[in-house]
Amino acid sequence: MATAAAAATSAKNTKEQIFEWEGKDKNGKVVRGEMRAGGEAVVNATLRRQGILVGKVKKRRSSGGRSIKQKDIAIFTRQLATMMKAGVPLLQAFDIVARGSTNARMTKLLNDIRSDVETGTSLSAAFRKHPMYFDSLYCNLVEAGEAGGILEALLDRLAVYQEKTMALKSKIKSALMYPIAVMVVAFIVLTVIMIFVVPAFKEVFKSFGADLPAPTLVVIAMSEFFVKWWYVIFGLLFGGIYFFLQSWKRSEKMQMTMDRLLLRLPVFGDLINKSVIARWTRTLSTMFAAGVPLVEALDSVGGASGNAVYRVATEQIQKDVSTGSALTTAMTSTNVFPTMVLQMAAIGEESGSLDHMLGKAAEFYEEEVDDMVKGLSSLMEPFIIVILGVLIGGIVVSMYLPIFKLGQVV
Repeated sequence: MATAAAAATSAKNTKEQIFEWEGKDKNGKVVRGEMRAGGEAVVNATLRRQGILVGKVKKRRSSGGRSIKQKDIAIFTRQLATMMKAGVPLLQAFDIVARGSTNARMTKLLNDIRSDVETGTSLSAAFRKHPMYFDSLYCNLVEAGEAGGILEALLDRLAVYQEKTMALKSKIKSALMYPIAVMVVAFIVLTVIMIFVVPAFKEVFKSFGADLPAPTLVVIAMSEFFVKWWYVIFGLLFGGIYFFLQSWKRSEKMQMTMDRLLLRLPVFGDLINKSVIARWTRTLSTMFAAGVPLVEALDSVGGASGNAVYRVATEQIQKDVSTGSALTTAMTSTNVFPTMVLQMAAIGEESGSLDHMLGKAAEFYEEEVDDMVKGLSSLMEPFIIVILGVLIGGIVVSMYLPIFKLGQVV
């Protein structure tokens, strides 16, 4: 319940903070948790509505160390799964992982979870108190493992899922970061040329006393504008980027527009589309194999895909499946899934091995992404060199044209 309150508060308040609270539930049992809220009054009111007698509420202080990232959670999941498969008791496994962590915040998080489990809270409920680090997919799988008595097996499956998801994201980032980094370097070089190099050439050209070529005049005019209004240019550029990213992050309409646009980009669109399909099929395969009902599993699949187009499509699929439609039929009606995925889903439904077939589809698209990233790296290098050559080389040639003409006259 604290998780639901935290999510609602987070959606409404952008200046929220993390509060730690302690109190007693309706049965008199001591309960603790964390909540994102705009102030202590909001936390108190929310907890009272949940029937919790609040004991204390305090703003969480930074415990030092770096922030907890997805990689830290993935490593913890793998370590916990390995130790539980080896027969190490759950509380002892938490102790071992907490002592072995080099991140003070991660150690505190694990100790808090261990304390909750030690007082009788289920592992999934303890995880749900920390929604910033353990999403609904994670908690649902752990809950399914606890209910079925196969927690170690599902933790292992969850660790594999996180590792493959992180590897996929890393490949996409490596493919997209290269051109972005080159563009940033090119912008810095062009800025230096316009502010420092071109004005120096301009002073030299004044002594010629001759008409300058048109390309040179254009570059000098651009340089003068840049030198005079550089603060406006930088302000508009960085301000525009900041507000664009904030709008993309907060506006659902903007997310849908940009995600749809990204899927239609030449070359990169195909790469992004395949990575989204790989995550979608991998998530549904993992949830279904864990015994989570299909309709319930689809709750986590759309968000895990990382694309608004597929999230909306998943919501429609969930509605259709809940009314009795077959999964393949519902997927076909969205018009976003390739034929191969639809065929494998259909085979999986008919043979009763949907999780296995979706897993095979995920492996296929993960390999496709890997191959595309390798191909893009070799394809983009000459393309970027040509662009940089045209931009920077064009400016350099424009500035040397008067000198060439002067040499011809002499």
